[in-house]
Amino acid sequence: MVSNERVTANLRKGLVEFCVLAILDSGSTYGLALANRLQADGLIGNESTLYPLMARLLAAGLVESEWISSDAGRPRKYYTLTAQGREALVMFRSSWASMRDAVDRTMEEVSAQ
Repeated sequence: MVSNERVTANLRKGLVEFCVLAILDSGSTYGLALANRLQADGLIGNESTLYPLMARLLAAGLVESEWISSDAGRPRKYYTLTAQGREALVMFRSSWASMRDAVDRTMEEVSAQ
């Protein structure tokens, strides 16, 4: 049986990585702030799902990280987009527009039949 949760989870899988890159394109941020933003946008369920994704992005060279002292207590791990990450985001944005249009077109054509 297909559920709304399953469809949403499958859509998120391929897109959240690029949403993270897009957020980081506007500047560095720390993990919890990034997780909160993604949760508020409905892109992740809880913050624990973010950290394996960040590890993959780090390993791929799309982001880099550094620990920075915080006035609020413990040091925070900040993530920054790399040049390679910026390039991946540019490619995604280009591909996304045509993919989104193709999906919309297909859905509209099928609905009209």
